[in-house]
Amino acid sequence: MYIFSGNEKVILLCFCTESPSPTETDEEDEDIFNKILKVNKDSSQFLQEGDIVPRRSRSAINCRHCNWPQSSDGIVRIPYELDPTYEEGHVKGIHEAMAEFEALTCINFVKRKTERDYLSIRSADGCWSNYGKVGGGQTVSVMKAGCMWKGVIQHELEHALGFLHEHSRSDRDKHVKIMWEYISPADRPDFRKFENSNNLDLPYDYSSVMHYGPYTFTNTTGKATIVPIPDGSVHIGQRQGMSNLDVAKINKLYNCSRCSTILDGPSGSLRSANYPRNYSDNTNCVWLIRTRGKKVSLHFQAFQLQKTTSCQGDYVKVYDGSSKSSPVLLDKTCGSKIPNGIVASSNLMLVEFITDGAHTASGFQAIFTAVRTQRRFSIHN
Repeated sequence: MYIFSGNEKVILLCFCTESPSPTETDEEDEDIFNKILKVNKDSSQFLQEGDIVPRRSRSAINCRHCNWPQSSDGIVRIPYELDPTYEEGHVKGIHEAMAEFEALTCINFVKRKTERDYLSIRSADGCWSNYGKVGGGQTVSVMKAGCMWKGVIQHELEHALGFLHEHSRSDRDKHVKIMWEYISPADRPDFRKFENSNNLDLPYDYSSVMHYGPYTFTNTTGKATIVPIPDGSVHIGQRQGMSNLDVAKINKLYNCSRCSTILDGPSGSLRSANYPRNYSDNTNCVWLIRTRGKKVSLHFQAFQLQKTTSCQGDYVKVYDGSSKSSPVLLDKTCGSKIPNGIVASSNLMLVEFITDGAHTASGFQAIFTAVRTQRRFSIHN
């Protein structure tokens, strides 16, 4: 994922995803961009790179004024309107995709009041978006049939934030090899590299939500068009949603100072900074635990925080979902008593750690696992 500067012509794409509860199916295992291409093959919208609406200006990547404005409090509030034809499940899926931006970055999507510039998120003919802020009510197409995956929605929203596809950044040839022999036509612009891309001095991200999958636009079944180098076995593309580098790039482009981490393995650990040495004053960190198709179980192994009345100083708080507006699983907790184990109702859990400017302690350490839930069977005569 990256942005461009300069006066080049560019081809842009847009992606959409469905965001029902993740399931362990072949469709769920598809990379995000492949989902988008499936839907967009029938779109009447002229799209560049598969899902990006070209700008009317001569240069599609001259993006000096395409970032959304940042408020004095550091928050970037992006107004939006939703298609009235969306049903409750569609709205929930879009809001869940947006919630991760708010939890992990300084991007907040807010319902439009009277703002001139806003996102009009609607079920048009495919999964597509503009590149960056273009002014007025700009469409982000999240079609009800085919685009309601969280990762697809986030992909399209990132285009609207000013990011293009990861494989097009200027240094891509150091990280991937484009297999031109399996691409038709050979000069297909979807694989164009942009020499003036702003890579934000952050590493190339094979697992970016903005990366093409390995077989994108292949002309030969089973032959990859993008191969990681030097290790061709490295996985590319994304299935679930934003990666940690996606988050870092958003925060860097928009000058956000956020302490946030995505944990998306089947199991893992998290701990306060410097543990077992004392954590720092005045910190605000979150961990988004995002497993696949199973509930999240969290167990604290060590816990030592400054103890204050009602835990108004330092505390840990755990949410049953991906945002701070999700139900609370563990309310503000401090002191030295290790909390009981916690199980989320889904595959998402958000852990928040806040410290004040007073005393510190050694902090906490915890492990998480993805747990299967027992299925209940009933027999009817």
